[in-house]
Amino acid sequence: MTAPDEPMTASGLPSSAVPPETWARAHAELVEDLRALIRIPTVNPPGDEIRAARHVHDLLADLGLRPELVEPLPGRGSVACRLRGDGSGGAPLLLLSHLDVVPAPAEGWTHDPFAADVAEGYVWGRGAVDMKGMVALELGVIRRLVAEARAAGRDPAADPIPGLRRDILFASTADEEAGGHAGAGWLVEHRPEWLRADAALNEAGGVSMTVAGRTFYPIGVAEKGYAVYRLRVRGAWGHASMPRPDNAAVRAATLIARLAAPGQPRLTPVMERFLAAAADELPAPTAALVRQIADPDPATGQAALERLCAEPYRRAMGALLRDSISVGVVAAGVKYNVIPGLATVEIDCRVLPGTTEEQMRAEVERRVGPDLAPHVEVELLGFGEPVEAPLDHPLYAVLAGTLRDHDPDALPLPAMAPFATDAKHTVKLGVPTYGFSPLRNDPRETWLERFHGVDERVGLDALRFGLPVLYDVVRRYCG
Repeated sequence: MTAPDEPMTASGLPSSAVPPETWARAHAELVEDLRALIRIPTVNPPGDEIRAARHVHDLLADLGLRPELVEPLPGRGSVACRLRGDGSGGAPLLLLSHLDVVPAPAEGWTHDPFAADVAEGYVWGRGAVDMKGMVALELGVIRRLVAEARAAGRDPAADPIPGLRRDILFASTADEEAGGHAGAGWLVEHRPEWLRADAALNEAGGVSMTVAGRTFYPIGVAEKGYAVYRLRVRGAWGHASMPRPDNAAVRAATLIARLAAPGQPRLTPVMERFLAAAADELPAPTAALVRQIADPDPATGQAALERLCAEPYRRAMGALLRDSISVGVVAAGVKYNVIPGLATVEIDCRVLPGTTEEQMRAEVERRVGPDLAPHVEVELLGFGEPVEAPLDHPLYAVLAGTLRDHDPDALPLPAMAPFATDAKHTVKLGVPTYGFSPLRNDPRETWLERFHGVDERVGLDALRFGLPVLYDVVRRYCG
């Protein structure tokens, strides 16, 4: 898939033709791009992504490109750009990312969440992992391609990039952390040309994890759907000096305990492939434990997980084997000496491929139980379908092969994300979207803990690994 004017090397990696000192400068620029983005608070709500979108727009314009900026709602900005191939290789590749982040109360953080400190081999701050790190990686690839175009005497805004047979689309959007409706969702309706592509690269995949001494790189080929419900629990108002069993808060407590119980495991095709491929690469005793993870008896699966991996990965695997329910908001009462007659409970349900909203609602109502059912009203606040991309798409082979070429110990695996991304929107345009933000982490790094957690951070060495990997994926797929 290499075009005639692309530099060739003995290793077959386009990045090998780039001098080490050039990669060193590119890494330094990537780190500074990331730090600048972290220092722009884009906490959603309210978002205010327009500030970050303008920053990215100006950076791309300074490179000589022609980026576009939209602000469909006040403060909700998204930015996009196109690099051209010669048109002979098919539809574009989309590099997708989002600019918003979740809140980051400073309590418990080692570093100010918006200072973008560099310390102990990491860049610290909200968005370092989710997902301004990927924005910076994508910008690093664009910088390199622009430099190569200029070195060949070409205008990167109008002429084909040397060696590219497909166009490259870059889109960094607003509002992903709240469903993407003011970002990628709006673009699907009003600027579909920004997103319409042969395939897309998105967040949360291609990141190393170490199990039993082996280095796995899960590549996102699927993600769970979501169903958000508000449950109104009714009781009787009264004086707190005379306790009563129909206290709405007490009923809500009973309900919460029922909702919190883990559901029954269900092995989807994606996770069946994931576990089978992992077991095939592990020594026999460990492989046997991996195969027990999906046992119909939850106790057997949990025992296997506890012997295999650390707590963050146990939680993630548990979520990927069942429809899950998390209680997010609980509200009741107006005063300490007033028995509340109303309580509200908002829950976040994440559904596996094959589970419909109607089935999830039925499970919630089953957990409410016949005793509480007359007192509980269930209201759907939002639903997003599970998403799955084909494993036999040519892009997946490029992703897996490039990881192996950069890390001989790499074991790429098709995996499912437990959370939602903007793939919920690209699927409406028929764009298969893969989670691939390549990082090679220190085996001790609990990367999953960094999503929406305190001390979010990304390793400098992890970014140093990821930039040429992403560059080679783009070069190979678009060449």
